[in-house]
Amino acid sequence: MLRALLLYLSKAAWARRWLTRWAVTRRVADRFVAGDTLADAVRITRQLNAEGLLVTLDHLGEFTTNPDEARQATDDLITLAETIQHEHLRAGISLKLTQLGLALDENLAADNLARILAVTQPKGIFVRIDMEDSPWVDATLRIYDALRGQGYDLLGVVIQAYLYRSEGDLRRLMQIPARVRLVKGAYQEPPEVAYPKKRDVDANYDRLTRLLLDATQAAGAPPVSDDGRVPPLPAIATHDENRIAYARDYAAHLGLPKAAVEFQMLFGVRRQLQRQLAQAGYPVRIYVPYGTEWYPYFMRRLAERPANLMFFLRNLFRA
Repeated sequence: MLRALLLYLSKAAWARRWLTRWAVTRRVADRFVAGDTLADAVRITRQLNAEGLLVTLDHLGEFTTNPDEARQATDDLITLAETIQHEHLRAGISLKLTQLGLALDENLAADNLARILAVTQPKGIFVRIDMEDSPWVDATLRIYDALRGQGYDLLGVVIQAYLYRSEGDLRRLMQIPARVRLVKGAYQEPPEVAYPKKRDVDANYDRLTRLLLDATQAAGAPPVSDDGRVPPLPAIATHDENRIAYARDYAAHLGLPKAAVEFQMLFGVRRQLQRQLAQAGYPVRIYVPYGTEWYPYFMRRLAERPANLMFFLRNLFRA
């Protein structure tokens, strides 16, 4: 019930106007968001790289309302790619297709993504398409398939374990093979399309982890590039220690090297666990968002974990 409320508030314009007026909201959001500017993102990325952690950068934004906004978002992401190269950052890029105009026109989003990939591919910068809520899954996978078919192989996608359809999607993607980030899922979905109970999501996450690791063993995992921009297959993205332990144990059972499994976590969440995994020899990539459109992202982080919400409430009552 609380999670559903927070996810509703993440999309409610009135709640955004109200909550963003509170200084404490932004103060707590700064735990999860690098800052408003690209310079902020570069600073945080350098710090994480210095600690041996890889990064994927997300210029926050979604659901652009006209083609000009979508083109501006595309230009901003191209600037991000140029900055990654110029600053020698060990980082890739994550993006949402609704930010590139998917809610306006599927071809517009595909064309804008192609513009970005025409810049990132020659630079060796990996781009990951974030998966959004269930109405956008089919279009996202169509665009992914089309651009992979055009030779953009430094392109990945995300699969969400809470959707019933994800096993079928993952089995198909493994035939490409695709570079997949596996997540639990952060949106409010109806029980007709997603597992409503956490234990079922966890069980499906482990099942999909097995599929990813089996495919990795069969194909031979690509190495991490020297600059850390190209992640190996697969990416296990979770803060759940039980899911991480399962992935580590199953990878060891298959005889996979540690470099074959990349763990991914969010900036500001489970920092000690991030460093423990890196010290154990696994590639660890931190999802670092930045930009002024931080409110929806922040609310989804509160909805994901009770600890995040308690952190916000503690700071609220201290304000």
